[in-house]
Amino acid sequence: MKYDVIVVGGRIGGSVSSLFASKNDLDVLMIEKQPEIGVPLQCAEATSEETFQTIGIKPSNRYICSEIHGAELHSPDGNHFRMYPHNDEIGYILDRKVFDKSIAIQSAKAGTDIMVKTTVKDLIIREGKVKGVIAKHLGRTMEIEADLVIAADGVGSNVARMAGIDTLFGTKDIGSCVQYKMVGMDVDPNLMQIYFGNEIAPGGYVWIFPNEDGVTNVGVGIRNHKKTAYHYLNKFLSNFEATPVEMNIGGVPLSGTVDKTYTDGLLVVGDAAGHVDPLTGGGIHLTVICAKIAGEVAAEAIKGEDISAEFLKRYEERWNDKVGNVIKKSLKYRKVLDKLNDKELNALAKFMKGRDLDSITSASLLGLVKESPSLVRHLKDII
Repeated sequence: MKYDVIVVGGRIGGSVSSLFASKNDLDVLMIEKQPEIGVPLQCAEATSEETFQTIGIKPSNRYICSEIHGAELHSPDGNHFRMYPHNDEIGYILDRKVFDKSIAIQSAKAGTDIMVKTTVKDLIIREGKVKGVIAKHLGRTMEIEADLVIAADGVGSNVARMAGIDTLFGTKDIGSCVQYKMVGMDVDPNLMQIYFGNEIAPGGYVWIFPNEDGVTNVGVGIRNHKKTAYHYLNKFLSNFEATPVEMNIGGVPLSGTVDKTYTDGLLVVGDAAGHVDPLTGGGIHLTVICAKIAGEVAAEAIKGEDISAEFLKRYEERWNDKVGNVIKKSLKYRKVLDKLNDKELNALAKFMKGRDLDSITSASLLGLVKESPSLVRHLKDII
């Protein structure tokens, strides 16, 4: 078995990388360890219009559960304010199980071969270059050669580490998340609800995302705490009368991207590379942008017969040019948020009514001096 490109991981990062590599006339194999693409769910399922624009498809009712036009943010004392996206951009809550599979199908139609229930055990490395994978499929171990491998196998990527790239995140940099699909939550069908507080979700937040037909995604993400995310979610839900019909768990990298996302014969994309917004934990739209670039650079490398790290460096340069500043800015915001106690979060909620983050100026901060001098000291670091 020999391919131009092997993509390890069949979720968003893997499927989009495969799609654009195949669209550029490469022979592509995508490997997924689960027997079904999109399962189990490990995502809160929110994304933006940019996701569809990047892939070049129109949103479909098959996997769009609801349209989102803004978010309502709640402070520990119950104060709240609304924020709206720039340029009235529409957000979406997806059915990821259907959406992921749909993108994989698009990739297959473009020419990608797909192997499910297949695990990569090792890499084939010759003369210091990655040249394929050793995989196990239904009890059979096989060597599959390729000119290039794309690692899209999730947070802490084993495949990238096999190639010598450090993709490990510290425990304090991983968001521990648990989510229920709930029936009986009474929420605005077009607004996301976000709850902050060190007693509610230390190092993170609780989210309520309207799904469809009276179903909502209710979850929590926390960081580096002795009690579990499951504990905090159930504590939060004790104030509601609603019934869970599904539970999902996962981990999200929240410390920015890994130091290097390429080496000889290999690219790293998605959660494996840290292509996640450190403030929100959202990664779909960032991963889609980077995965498209990975597929396109793979095509350039194969057609130019140069899979060296020196050539593949352009992948990192391009994704960094597109989303690098966005990730760095969000990390800056997250680090400021980490420093705030509940009293400061309450003052911030009151201050933020009618504003967005980009509207905060040194002059506007003067209004906070009397109420919360310590909060002003924190906020001055992000303007």
